[in-house]
Amino acid sequence: MPNMSLKKNPMPSQAPDVRNQNYLEVALGYTEEQAVDEAKRCLNCKNMPCVSGCPVRIHIPAFIQEMAKGDFEAAYQIIAQSSSLPAVCGRVCPQESQCESKCVRGIKGEPVGIGRLERFAADWHNAHSTGLPQKPAANGHRVAVIGSGPSGLTCAGDLAKKGYDVTVFEALHLAGGVLVYGIPEFRLPKSIVQKEIDTLIALGVKVETNVVIGRTITIDELMQEYGFEAVFIGSGAGLPKFMNIPGENLKGVYSANEFLTRINLMKAYQPDSDTPIQHGRHVAVVGGGNVAMDAARCAKRLGADVTILYRRTEAELPARREEVEHAMEEGIQFKFLTNPLEILGNDQGWVRAVKCQEMELGEPDASGRRRPVPKEGSEFTLDLDCVIMALGTSPNPLIKSTTEGLETQKWGGIIVDEATGLTSREGVYAGGDAVTGAATVILAMGAGKTAASAIDQYLQNK
Repeated sequence: MPNMSLKKNPMPSQAPDVRNQNYLEVALGYTEEQAVDEAKRCLNCKNMPCVSGCPVRIHIPAFIQEMAKGDFEAAYQIIAQSSSLPAVCGRVCPQESQCESKCVRGIKGEPVGIGRLERFAADWHNAHSTGLPQKPAANGHRVAVIGSGPSGLTCAGDLAKKGYDVTVFEALHLAGGVLVYGIPEFRLPKSIVQKEIDTLIALGVKVETNVVIGRTITIDELMQEYGFEAVFIGSGAGLPKFMNIPGENLKGVYSANEFLTRINLMKAYQPDSDTPIQHGRHVAVVGGGNVAMDAARCAKRLGADVTILYRRTEAELPARREEVEHAMEEGIQFKFLTNPLEILGNDQGWVRAVKCQEMELGEPDASGRRRPVPKEGSEFTLDLDCVIMALGTSPNPLIKSTTEGLETQKWGGIIVDEATGLTSREGVYAGGDAVTGAATVILAMGAGKTAASAIDQYLQNK
């Protein structure tokens, strides 16, 4: 029997006053019964509008129909045909603005919980499958992938499935990119990421860590001396942005990148960790995106009173609605229409307060959001001892500065052909945040998938 309920099955989760004191996963996942019941809400539309909203083109109705029958392994295999990271995507993709936004059930109610079902299928497979995929027969071609984030891993996985000899070069000591250094454990457990990487390794992907392309070795050397016939640049956007206001050099001011890397990759949240991090009592996070929510929720778990400062209103917050709601439930305060002017320090050079100004919304800017303008005579001061800047990131200029003929935007993004990911250099492709600036995991995966297809065509024709 179809399930014609207008509402999704709710996602079981930890209570807010419990989870804001631990790093265990917040969302607990569906039971088998809930997964089958939710899958039965799918109408199996012939024109499949949900697929058009998926950057990696998962055959969504097909996998959901298998779940409705209780065949969870078959559902996983359908997802795995298109996605190299299903357990990751089921947790962190903004389905509400992509596949679920196209769902017909959303016209008169809530859309099918596609992301929740993808997560369930991947988790069920990981819990019950004992085997690893077989390594395909080699086709004799070698490809280098720079960066082991979502775009790099996707590109590597798609090429490995076609028999390419793929080596991924990662600058840090652990593979996973933003999935391990940027996204907190309570949203994406690192064991999940490692499981996905192990699957790619079983397909034949080699991973070399502690290799900084542009310093340890250059792209030209990879192609001219090491025999790689094509290169994919998926190095992400790890260079943090600041406001350039007085006081940003005070002790106790972090970029969200540094703060999250210390916590997520270097385990600063663990009681016995020797990674230094400030346990602020009163913390302000400046920004309104998903990274701001992650930083604020991490600071809360370190015992701080946390306030998010955002210069527009709640309606303009770019973060996922689910993440905003979780942050509010966990006791994080929001000060909307608020813009920092100066960070004030004490005699020892530590943060003691932030001077702010109230804002009001004017005419829309280039992004379509109403531009915040200062409100006359509205300055005030907040007493704080830590400030985290979550204002976005841009690509590191290292690869550009060490690669001859690689064209980039003024702000650092690599210029590519949108249909193929090809850069201004023959045989060199790029995708993800290195091209677009900070964006979503699934869009980076889509770019990796596009480039893998183009690299395959290029090398086969060559």
